[in-house]
Amino acid sequence: MTFTVEVDVPVPMHDGVALATNVWRPAGPGPFPVLLVRTPYGKDDAGTYCNPKLPDVFAFVEAGYAVVAQDVRGTSRSPGAFEPHVHEGRDGVDTLLWLAAQPWCDGAVGMWGGSYMGFAQWQAAASGAPALRAIAPVMSSADPYGAPWYSPGGALSQDAVLTWGTLSALRNLRRDLAGDPADAQALLAGLSDPRLLHDPLPVADRGALTRSLPWVGEVLDHPERDAFWQDVAAIDRCADITVPAFQVGGWYDVFIGETVRSYTTMRRHGGSAAAREGQRLLIGPWSHADGTDLGTFPDRSFGLDGSIKAVDVTGAHLRFFDRWVRGRADTPDDGNRVRIFVMGIDRWRDEMDWPLPDTRYTDFFLDGTGHANSAAGGGVLTRDVPSETAVDTFRYDPRRPVPTLGGTVLAAAPGAYPGPADQAAVETREDVLCFTTAVLDRPVEITGHVSLVLHVSSSAPDTDFTGKLVDVHPDGRAILLCEGIRRARYRESLIEAAPLTPGTVCELSIDLCVTSNVFLPGHRIRLEVSSSNFPRYDRNTNTGGPIATEGEDDLAVAVNRVHHGPAHPSRLVLPLIERTEAWA
Repeated sequence: MTFTVEVDVPVPMHDGVALATNVWRPAGPGPFPVLLVRTPYGKDDAGTYCNPKLPDVFAFVEAGYAVVAQDVRGTSRSPGAFEPHVHEGRDGVDTLLWLAAQPWCDGAVGMWGGSYMGFAQWQAAASGAPALRAIAPVMSSADPYGAPWYSPGGALSQDAVLTWGTLSALRNLRRDLAGDPADAQALLAGLSDPRLLHDPLPVADRGALTRSLPWVGEVLDHPERDAFWQDVAAIDRCADITVPAFQVGGWYDVFIGETVRSYTTMRRHGGSAAAREGQRLLIGPWSHADGTDLGTFPDRSFGLDGSIKAVDVTGAHLRFFDRWVRGRADTPDDGNRVRIFVMGIDRWRDEMDWPLPDTRYTDFFLDGTGHANSAAGGGVLTRDVPSETAVDTFRYDPRRPVPTLGGTVLAAAPGAYPGPADQAAVETREDVLCFTTAVLDRPVEITGHVSLVLHVSSSAPDTDFTGKLVDVHPDGRAILLCEGIRRARYRESLIEAAPLTPGTVCELSIDLCVTSNVFLPGHRIRLEVSSSNFPRYDRNTNTGGPIATEGEDDLAVAVNRVHHGPAHPSRLVLPLIERTEAWA
């Protein structure tokens, strides 16, 4: 394979700033279709080209594509100030216009890349550029509020904001020779010791971080999904997005909820027939963290088929781009838009769409005598409508939050890890309610969106309620599948807060995200309910005040209650798939 590379080509933006750009061109006169990646992580970094979750750039070039990699504004070799999300729409369009005007470009461009590189794709697609034909965001989001910075339930994703923010602030300091070395030391200390990163209050009191990346302060200043977030939410402008998207996600990725939401939203409301019909979705048993692409975690391994190599991500990208960037209508396509890894049976399966067309949403009711505290309690999860009324009570103390074990965390801190972690350690706590089915005598498949409806009351004007869906194995391991949180003040709207009336029962809906798992015979289905999952989410101070600016002296204990029975049908809503032949 022969190709040429131009390094640090200056690409002019609308305001005169020129962004540093590398151009890889195949041998031959061209012109070529182009695949563009825009990154804040360094276009010259090997991780851009050698990440197992991303396609092989050399395969792109060998297939006859020119590959263009650009440092986004204010990062690596591109001048300006890095303000996450702010410039990606306009800068992306300017770059696409420049590419279309180059003699070596045939006028057709696709975009690719993961995480923040996916944000850049969605924002460019929503801003419009005639040359853009398709996008391929890997583990990313079209709504930065919903993931990764906050959550569908309104709680701050503290792990994501502080971990990613710290890493980005350190990159800024490296660029700024006048930066304070003490700030760099403080940031590095936080990455090496998660207690230093997460425990200090107020959360907003992160001087070294906000000095080096002021955007973090703005995130904390906007806990509601207001205009600050709406302006950068490409999903809110889905009717303006006219290109198809190939989306790759992981069941334990911090972005997975928004990955599937952007797929379903674009399928229904995309701005063209191509955008609606060209959506593709691939989900494996992976997290966002490096090294989990093998599908192997400390408490659960998904076997050789769980590896990202088993699904040939590069080949899938090439087939998608050949169809939509090159316009090759004869590109092989079996008609299945979705490919998922089904946990439990640990195998890949192709599906026609998402949600799966044969999904049957089924209520599993919370039941028991009011003693569901810990896995040793008497909490019951049943398909039968309860005949008796009961109340389960626990104290939520923000000074002693339930610690995060696995799940959808970035986990840059040593000793922490994301994914399917055993929850047994937290299930011994009195502030964790456990509702469990009887031992299963046949397989039960759950594939799709999981939700939790709770009838609750609290002694506080505001508090949180969390939920986790857990697969209890015969050996006692309680393996986390998916999770969520609802900040009570945002139970009616993410834009306007509404305090609770202490002691009054209200209904809360909690999005527990998505999963695909077959609970095998001998296993049990468990729901955990509590009021904290820290530092995955920030701690609610229970005062109803501005959480990010409240300190240790402001913290209050909340007495929280979950009501269930005929008058208060608290329930877990599971997406059942009944295909006996699929589990054989």
